[in-house]
Amino acid sequence: MAGIASSLFMDRPVTLADESDRTSDLGGRTIRLARGQTPAIAVSGAGGTITYSDPIAESSIAALVAMTYAGEGPVAADPASLSIIALADRLARTDIPVLINGPTGTGKEVLSTFIHRRSARAQKPFIAVNCAAIPETMLEAMLFGHEKGSFTGANAAGEGFFRAADGGTLLLDEIAEMPLSLQAKLLRALQEGEVVPIGATRPIKVDVRIIACANRDLPHEVQEGRFRADLYYRLNVFPIEMLALRERRADIAPLAFTMLLRHVAKGERLPWISNAALAALANYPWPGNVRELENVIRRALLLSQGHAEIGVEHIVFDMTARAVEKPVEPAEIAAPEAAAKLSKIVQISEARAIMETLESVGGHRANAARALGISERTLRYRLASFREAGIAVGAGR
Repeated sequence: MAGIASSLFMDRPVTLADESDRTSDLGGRTIRLARGQTPAIAVSGAGGTITYSDPIAESSIAALVAMTYAGEGPVAADPASLSIIALADRLARTDIPVLINGPTGTGKEVLSTFIHRRSARAQKPFIAVNCAAIPETMLEAMLFGHEKGSFTGANAAGEGFFRAADGGTLLLDEIAEMPLSLQAKLLRALQEGEVVPIGATRPIKVDVRIIACANRDLPHEVQEGRFRADLYYRLNVFPIEMLALRERRADIAPLAFTMLLRHVAKGERLPWISNAALAALANYPWPGNVRELENVIRRALLLSQGHAEIGVEHIVFDMTARAVEKPVEPAEIAAPEAAAKLSKIVQISEARAIMETLESVGGHRANAARALGISERTLRYRLASFREAGIAVGAGR
């Protein structure tokens, strides 16, 4: 047990103690373990108690791993994931840029936060910017700042995210969505350690560690001329590849218990997750990755209210996602249930058409957008809106 606690890169030490051993009240984080007929998990302060009936059951080990992490960092039990965390811990001690690749919803921002917290910059700001969520016309001013009166509506000067993160870490999420014109300015900021706000004539020195995340194939984007090769090689000093959840199934059970701890209201009793329920979770392909797992656990908490255990009957996967992945015959669409809304049917049909087009062009967004007769930016917004509606769609490239 002590070996488990010491190998998880905790900011605060964790003491694992037998429930009957009261000599372990050390004032820190203590997790007490008790054998009983009915498994249970209870939170107390920064620690808690885990009651287990079978010490080697998957649910017992998963609950222990989840409570040990308890908001301290990425949750992992799969050897591949633990290797990535170990590498990230080593990278945290340096100031080199980090490029994290992986599908949407795999925990890239969580790993970025972990790198910042384990670095010498931990007491300085950590600022996360989603490059796809900010309009192109505003992104330059938001990143590099602007002077008062430098453009219409600039009634006051703005420092920008680079200066706001000075001394700390700046996370550039979905960096593949950054316009080429801004990529050149970002490259200069990385090379020279300075930014030039809009409307300014003199550069301003900044000390910022950059972490970039992408859910698209950046080498392919470079080949297609949508991403600068010099910026890619500047960022790609030490790339990290986040695996899809279906490729690291040993993480599913600990992550499920982590979502349980996160979403049960304070003071309410925590239900246990049965081994049968965990088996059902392990056998699902998880197109939405960790984000979809979180939705399933929140749904299970609602369905299991009044029960001491989440059973397989409380595990309900995203039916909308299945509807998109398994095409429905036109006759079925023409006669929807009375409770179905026309807008939802249209959205699912649109999602299916986009998915089929993406598949036909090998996942290339630019080619899919041309085939659909829309801009690539419109396609990105459509994909984002489908994800928000709970419709599973591929990330594309």
